[in-house]
Parts: sequence; C-alpha cells; structure tokens
Amino acid sequence: MTETETAPLSGDLARAADRVAELVRDHAPLGVAFSGGVDSSVVLALAARTLGTDRVCAIIGVSPSLPDSELRAAHEVAAAIGVRVLELTTREGDRADYRANGPDRCYHCKHALFESISRDLLEREGLSAIAYGENADDAQRRDRPGARAATEFSVLRPLADAGIDKAMVRRIARALALPNADKPAAPCLASRIPHFSEVTPEKLSQIERAENALRSMGLRDLRVRHHGEVARIELASADIARAAIAPLREQIQAAVHAAGFRFVALDLAGLQSGAFTLPLVSVR
Repeated sequence: MTETETAPLSGDLARAADRVAELVRDHAPLGVAFSGGVDSSVVLALAARTLGTDRVCAIIGVSPSLPDSELRAAHEVAAAIGVRVLELTTREGDRADYRANGPDRCYHCKHALFESISRDLLEREGLSAIAYGENADDAQRRDRPGARAATEFSVLRPLADAGIDKAMVRRIARALALPNADKPAAPCLASRIPHFSEVTPEKLSQIERAENALRSMGLRDLRVRHHGEVARIELASADIARAAIAPLREQIQAAVHAAGFRFVALDLAGLQSGAFTLPLVSVR
C-alpha cells in the first residue's frame, strides 16, 4: 500500500474524507479528470483510499494549453498515490467558440474534455463514472463556466458536494503527504490571454516559454499575461520589489524577449486570480 493510502486522518479531516467516501463508494471503477493540481489530487487520493488504487485511474487531458512541466508533475503525483494514468488528447483548439476566448472559454474546454472521456474512455476502460476537482469555494465563484459542462456530462464533484473548501483541501493534502500539497494554483495557459483575443498555439507556446524561464529564476507563483507584443507579468507580492531591480530585472527582460515578446511590464497589483473573467461575468 502507498503512504497516501495508509496516512492517518483524524478529526474534521477524517469526517471530510468520510463524506467524500460516501459520494464515490458506489462509482467504481472511477476515473478522475486530473490536472495534477491539489484539488484533483485530493479527489484522486481519497477515491483510491475508498475504492482501492486498482479501481481508480487518473485521466489527463493533453493539449497545447497544458505545459509540459505540469504534465510531468501530474504523472509524479499519480505515481505517489499509486494509480494508473490515462492520457487523452483533447482538441478544444479545434472549436471556434474556444478559440474566440469569450468568458465561457472554460466551458468549451471542459466540454471537449468530458466529451472525449465519455466517447473514448468510459466504455473502453469500463469506468462507472468520472469525477473532478471542483471544491466548495469554486462552487461559489461566478467565473467557473466549466462547471456547466461537468453538469451536462454528470461528472461527480465530491469535494464541493462534501462542503470541502480550498483550505481544507490543502490540509487533507498535507495530512496525506501529497507532494503537491502546497503547490500554487496553475490554471491553463489559455487563462493568460485576454478574453476576445484569439487563443492560438503560438500564443500558448510564448507564454509557456516565458513562464518556464521565470520559474528557473526562482519566481515560483506567477502569470505571464499575453497582450500582443506586451507581456504583463504578475508575481507574488514578495517578489515584485526584487524583480524590479538589477540583476533580476535584466534577466527577466532577456527571458521574456527571447520568448517572443517585444515589451515587458511588471504589474504592481501582483498575482490576480480571475483577472480577465470576473469583470465580464455577471451570472454564473
């Protein structure tokens, strides 16, 4: 058995795990739409504890919006949990509504993922159901149109239904010794492109190259927003001051220019979740 399967949970964490267990117990074999983020990792780990690692699999949707580094990290987490991984090529970029990049882009992306799973994997792998990592905080946000696609395909959301918020997700992940327990959120690369600016493989590649270069400099939690020739860099508050002075400033400029941007801007507001979508969404 893996360390994740045997790690003890107590108190409110044990009660939360029991609620998730009740929600997934009758859905084996279970596939978990898996990004390698902490939310889907906790769903995967708790499902494996309940159903057994041989009756749960991680399903990773692979496309240009998923950085190679995130794909490798997802495989490492799944291996730590002890479940097999199924990679599925998704083709959201073939959809005009996705490329158009309106506030509902995530709906079209998740629809492509869940449709591909339903068409290509459910029967072939003998899966009873699919789950994903929406938590109770996500369920309250207005900028999560992907949840509508999950509803349309009857995808389980055990964390949200069990009332488990992000803070508790982190606590469970630490208690289970998951390697990504403190991993910052890592939305897909398309989230760095302003709405109504077309999503293209070239833009996604630029963003990925720039972000990889900045992380190699020790800047861990960041976004590179794509504004045509301008890269607008969002950093954690603690990193903003040192990024604005030499020698790191020149290193950042050189790296972002090498990724194909002409100008480099440092956003003094820092890291902003939902910065493009929230102002445009009035109804969930």
